Amino acid sequence: MTFIRLIMKNAALANVPKHIEHFSKFSPSPLSMKQFLDFGSINACEKTSFVFLRQELPVRLSNIMKEINLLPDRLVTTPSVQMVQGWYIQSLMEILEFLDKNPDDHKVLGEFVDALVTIRNRHNDVVPTMAQGIIEYKEAFPQDLVTNQNIQYFLDRFYMSRISIRMLINQHTLIFDGTTNPVHPNTIGSIDPRCQVGDVVQDAFHSAKMLCDQYYLCSPDLILQEKNNKKNPIDIVYVPSHLYHMLFELFKNAMRASIETHESSGNIPPIQVMVSLGGEDMSIKVSDKGGGVPFRRIENLFSYMYSTAPAPQIGEHTRPPLAGFGYGLPISRLYAKYFQGDLQLYSMEGHGTDAVIYLKALSTDSIERLPVYNKTALKNYKVSQEADDWCIPSKEPIDLSNYKVAK
Repeated sequence: MTFIRLIMKNAALANVPKHIEHFSKFSPSPLSMKQFLDFGSINACEKTSFVFLRQELPVRLSNIMKEINLLPDRLVTTPSVQMVQGWYIQSLMEILEFLDKNPDDHKVLGEFVDALVTIRNRHNDVVPTMAQGIIEYKEAFPQDLVTNQNIQYFLDRFYMSRISIRMLINQHTLIFDGTTNPVHPNTIGSIDPRCQVGDVVQDAFHSAKMLCDQYYLCSPDLILQEKNNKKNPIDIVYVPSHLYHMLFELFKNAMRASIETHESSGNIPPIQVMVSLGGEDMSIKVSDKGGGVPFRRIENLFSYMYSTAPAPQIGEHTRPPLAGFGYGLPISRLYAKYFQGDLQLYSMEGHGTDAVIYLKALSTDSIERLPVYNKTALKNYKVSQEADDWCIPSKEPIDLSNYKVAK
């Protein structure tokens, strides 16, 4: 029996490239926050969700799996990237098993929920494992600008795809596992129709403050203001865990900069947060007086190939709490962009930094931003280094005495 299973598994593995080729020809179907909300609250039908996901998940997985193979061979063949690739193949195979199953069978629907939970748990360590692969690659091979740009382009798309896949899985499993969230009984899956922004700000700040106190034995205070035409506290339709992730990262950075800049004076300035709700945008500005960052380094802060902190080991429990792989900001920006928002940094060296999260105020405007594998994406992996059409300034001033004036 074991031998027969092995043969069947090997046969399924042999067909994986065909399945990837087939499903990658379809574009993912982006959903709006309102669609997520309406489906979960009004039209929640497990059968409909099952039929949609057994097609949509293979499409999203296959689109990004095609791009993994466009990375440099020396990166793809690192043990960590091979491991991630293996997880994606296994998950794709497990979902494809449901393609021909009967959606009217309640046992099938229960097995599908179990399969999704297994897949979600399998992919828990995708971000640090892929980060480890980048480290393995950087340590073994010299860096060049074009390859780094390709890796940056890929990782933005890869992690965005991962966010979207987890969103779909979370919505289905949380809505149809037969239980309600006792802490947040009004949530629809992972979405809160009345997400109190100020509460999430406070939660994220206090979590970061606790880590800061453990590490530095002190921490700055919070000044929170809300600007709203209505007198009620600001709320939007959003995923609280996504907002928390972004804010927690910004607070960690702001606290670290503030303390390292002002620790000797014994007077640490507070971190100021302004939440503003308009007709189109809901914006959150996090301001610190932590000395700021030089303008030329701002883009580096969003680069996966750049980190100011020593890389932690996966599974290491003693990692510094306010540093890591350097992926906090780039992934936080992806969370903001996922529903058509953004995260921007405005810094004044010698003073401090303003970090602004922009989110859509209306749930109808909050539509998934998803990567698609097509000819345009393919071109981005074939970018070559060309001569700059602007002068590149030298680091040292030119010695004009070397130039003689013609008589």
